[in-house]
Amino acid sequence: MKVTLAESAGFCFGVQRAVDVVKKQIAEGKGPLYTYGPIIHNEEVVKDFESHGVSVMDENRTSDYEPGTVIIRSHGVTRAVEEDLKSKGHNVIDATCPFVKKIHRAVDEHSKNGEFIVIIGNPDHPEVRGIVGWINGDAYTVISDEKDAENFSVNSDIDVCIVSQTTFNHNKFQELVEIINQKGYHIIVLNTICDATNKRQVEAADIASSVDAMLVIGSKNSSNTQKLYEICKTRCNNTYYIQTADDFQPSDLSSIESVGITAGASTPNNIIEEVQKKCQK
Repeated sequence: MKVTLAESAGFCFGVQRAVDVVKKQIAEGKGPLYTYGPIIHNEEVVKDFESHGVSVMDENRTSDYEPGTVIIRSHGVTRAVEEDLKSKGHNVIDATCPFVKKIHRAVDEHSKNGEFIVIIGNPDHPEVRGIVGWINGDAYTVISDEKDAENFSVNSDIDVCIVSQTTFNHNKFQELVEIINQKGYHIIVLNTICDATNKRQVEAADIASSVDAMLVIGSKNSSNTQKLYEICKTRCNNTYYIQTADDFQPSDLSSIESVGITAGASTPNNIIEEVQKKCQK
């Protein structure tokens, strides 16, 4: 069987940076050590850190934890969360992806200028919730699909600033921006989709178009992995969403001559390698 592994598969810069921050704190041995929610969207990584004494702080019960070091996840948090953690005596280490922090600064600045902020993304995703928390006032909305874009309405004399969740589908972002643009507002578009995300999606689409089966590896609660799966599924009917090598058997691909492999930004290299080896058996 011919196996094609996407060069962009695995940890992105922001995720690798967050993981390295946690490893550094573990090595220093100072406790107690927490991550504010799962540090990244990968259960295997979170379990490994827990085995080294890192606790995942329940976001709804922060008062239950004795003062320690809290590492902010790669998705980022609201300004209010940072202030709350510090007020409880925690040493806060910010491992937010720099590309996400750039969005925080942008919405802070543009909302101060009186612009209406449109965030294109999943309203329930922690990255989007964090972005909302850096907007001054309540002149904002989150748009996730065509219906939201078509229903969007604001006073015509207000400038509209559009940003995106870093892992949003690039083509879909452009489509939603065009729908809003047709309404005649004065819009300022900040394409804040991470370049690595776009590269990963384009490469996954290219591979899926040329193979008999496609394996997309990542946690079920990973937004960027879900988008990779959706992109690949439109180009290859035999697309499978798996979390580890245990989620499929070589016999599942017995009649397949070529298989492609990609992985979300929170998928460790060891899991990708295990899947690749299993395909080559």
